[in-house]
Amino acid sequence: MYKRVRLKDTVEVPPRHLADVTPERVKRLLQDKLEGRMDEEVGSVVSVIKVHDIGDGAVLPNRPGVYYEADFDAITFDPQMQEVVDGTVVEVVEFGAFVGIGPVDGLLHVSQISDEYLAYDGENQQLASTETNRTLGVGDEVRVRIVTKSVDERNPRDSKIGLTAKQPGLGKHGWLEEERQKREAQMEGN
Repeated sequence: MYKRVRLKDTVEVPPRHLADVTPERVKRLLQDKLEGRMDEEVGSVVSVIKVHDIGDGAVLPNRPGVYYEADFDAITFDPQMQEVVDGTVVEVVEFGAFVGIGPVDGLLHVSQISDEYLAYDGENQQLASTETNRTLGVGDEVRVRIVTKSVDERNPRDSKIGLTAKQPGLGKHGWLEEERQKREAQMEGN
């Protein structure tokens, strides 16, 4: 999920900083350019951490800055298909819950939360079951599996990650703890 990767990219150094083309300056420019950007190959760039090499600068016609190719290390977040992740519910809507996993949100569709019918309670920002009185709301911790992934490099906010909690060992942490306690009580009773 989180990886340290070695990347290359070109960064524009504005004229006012041409006397200060240091690894620290280039690192700050790369951070401004790349952090939060989504890329199909490496995922979401969380942080540029170290610049190793700065190439020779190139001047482009009618452009004020000088362009340098930099070799650097970055921390990226790249959710993998079928990966099990823990996250926090950040929003609840009629059709499901958005779960924050690292720097991105995934959709846990209402059909992928439970076999029970879950009604939307907009006033309390939660999905609730009438059968077991279980609820899923903003701030709840969940364990989910990534089942779909569509990355939009141009508009990272439009990237889509689909999640499921309908497998053993997945779901709201509180529900998982209840199930564990039930199993332990059954084992003690035998």
